[in-house]
Amino acid sequence: MNRARWARYWDRKSDRYDAEMMRWDQRLFGDSRPWACSKARGEVLEVAVGSGLNLPHYPPDVQLTGVDFSTKMLDLAAERAASLNRAIRLLRADAQRLPLADNSFDTVVCTFGLCAIPDNEAALDEITRVLRPDGLLILVDHVVSTSRFIRAGQWLVERITVPLAGEHFLRRQLPLVRARGYTIVQAERFRHGLVERLVATRLR
Repeated sequence: MNRARWARYWDRKSDRYDAEMMRWDQRLFGDSRPWACSKARGEVLEVAVGSGLNLPHYPPDVQLTGVDFSTKMLDLAAERAASLNRAIRLLRADAQRLPLADNSFDTVVCTFGLCAIPDNEAALDEITRVLRPDGLLILVDHVVSTSRFIRAGQWLVERITVPLAGEHFLRRQLPLVRARGYTIVQAERFRHGLVERLVATRLR
């Protein structure tokens, strides 16, 4: 998916995004948003902030920056932040090329974003670049299932979702995080391995 088409897709999807994601939260993802955000500390970057669904769950003392490729998603995030009286710096940016300085953040959070970023490895490289030594990486995503029957279904679904929306169901971020030298602090999977959440520390 080229960048202009990617941005148009998420701009169009912004109107129904919250309703869709809230249904998935109830049916599949559970308490993953508060789980992830409650662990954030210091200066925090949220990659693929979307409409700001995570904003109510962050500790009040963190300093937030959110990036997303969709202007309309960022507008929704700004509205949500204002309604919560939550300060946040919002930037329109490609996660594969973050316009941020090296070693800028104590924590990077990404929930349900790396599944839809075209080059998730480039995004992880950028996350590593902007994260400070000993910083926390907190990820939640739907991943390739531990069930071969469900994996077969995920493969079939990808025949539609990857060309249409760049949405991948057979990815898994944990091996990629390990390959970048992180120490895994916590990792867990549930719902037949469909959902994985992890906390990792960047080495010095």
